Amino acid sequence: MSIGHFIDGKRVGGTSERRADVFDPATGRRTAEVELASTADVDVAVQAAARAARAWRDASLARRSAVLFAFRELVHARRDRLAEVITAEHGKVLADAAGEVQRGLEVIEYACGLPSALRGAFSENVSTEVDSYTIRQPLGVVAVISPFNFPVMVPLWFVPVAVACGNAVVLKPSEKDPSAALLLAEWFAEAGLPDGVLNVVNGDKQAVDALLEHPEVRAVSFVGSTPIARYVYQRGTAAGKRVQALGGAKNHMVVLPDADLDLAADAAVNAGFGSAGERCMAISVLVAVQPVADALVERIAQRVRSLRTGDGRRGCDMGPLVTAAHEAKVRAYVDAGVAAGAVPVVDGRDVTPDGDPDGFWLGPTLFDRVTPDMSIYTDEIFGPVLSVVRVGSYDEAVELVNASPYGNGTAIFTNDGGAARRYQHEVEVGMVGINVPIPVPMAYHSFGGWKSSLFGDLHAHGEDGVRFFTRGKVVTSRWLDPRHGGVNLGFPTQT
Repeated sequence: MSIGHFIDGKRVGGTSERRADVFDPATGRRTAEVELASTADVDVAVQAAARAARAWRDASLARRSAVLFAFRELVHARRDRLAEVITAEHGKVLADAAGEVQRGLEVIEYACGLPSALRGAFSENVSTEVDSYTIRQPLGVVAVISPFNFPVMVPLWFVPVAVACGNAVVLKPSEKDPSAALLLAEWFAEAGLPDGVLNVVNGDKQAVDALLEHPEVRAVSFVGSTPIARYVYQRGTAAGKRVQALGGAKNHMVVLPDADLDLAADAAVNAGFGSAGERCMAISVLVAVQPVADALVERIAQRVRSLRTGDGRRGCDMGPLVTAAHEAKVRAYVDAGVAAGAVPVVDGRDVTPDGDPDGFWLGPTLFDRVTPDMSIYTDEIFGPVLSVVRVGSYDEAVELVNASPYGNGTAIFTNDGGAARRYQHEVEVGMVGINVPIPVPMAYHSFGGWKSSLFGDLHAHGEDGVRFFTRGKVVTSRWLDPRHGGVNLGFPTQT
């Protein structure tokens, strides 16, 4: 099966002869090939978006909302189908895929109410018989470049908000799991979105570069690893575009001595091994403030050993990694951790999966006595590897977290309200959980980290999303009445 693009309201093939294989990660079998767009293919999509943008920006807010409400109903009714497609190409278990769809639905629902967020402000009589007011207008054509780990949720972080704001979108999903994005585009069209307002081009770096350089593309939203996010931000802004590039992470979970250790152990396992650790918000480092480390590691190990790794369609707890290359990369990190002297309390390299032996398997791995100089601590592994670092005090824990070049998410587990409040104030991280291991904000707040986890000023969805996909305009207005006093060449003053 060949997977093409969605341009100007229909599925189409491109001009490029380059292809990439799409796999079922749980079997290791090639299930399709995806076309990799050429620069010319990207231009066709952008031109379709540019034509559509001129009319869509003039569509009433009521019409935009009607399309989004209809789209929400289609996604909600077909959410099981969408979850199946995610599992088939990404590998995450069906329950996790269903949760991804639900979080995407929440952003659609937020976008349905965007007319209220697009309201301007009005000031009467800023000067004598002069009024001033603000309006927000769409940018035109915008691009969204999404990663493999959330083939539905991440596109839905951006596309509904961009469309509700009156823009036309070119979406480039990951070539590793492209099918979900095409379904979303078809369902948007079924909901009444005009042809060309949402286009999908599948591709690799060539397609990304074409979007970053195209003169008709006004803004780019990107989610991916930090090196690529930095590249996208630098190249996109150099081309004069507005860019928000969300990068990688190394998320710490601090457990204080007064914490409920069973609650903390459950949270560490859930946040560390969900989606096989392929989440930018995954907890990959647990910071145990002594004297809780031994008891906490024991509890986590018990839970990890009970996890069932296998095909996500069989009711397993954790699925495979997305590709053979990624599985080999994560496995190499586990090898490096052992070689560096970390203690492999649970070693996922020896897992016996409930699935095809040719799948891309690596079981959940728990390391203890990890030190900050080890690669399993410093690098974003993006796999099912949880590292325990032991520290002697709260202050040492905060110092460790703040020394990280990443600042995406963090969590603290404690029953001390004062300690929690102090942590949220002192920690240099964009999203903080208090007894919540994965502090992903709801759609009406904004998602984004600090430091090398975000390049750009505005975060995803919520109020920041509206600001990113619009630009403000201030109008100063005076309508003359019969009392107009005639010509006055004096300097105008606000009187």
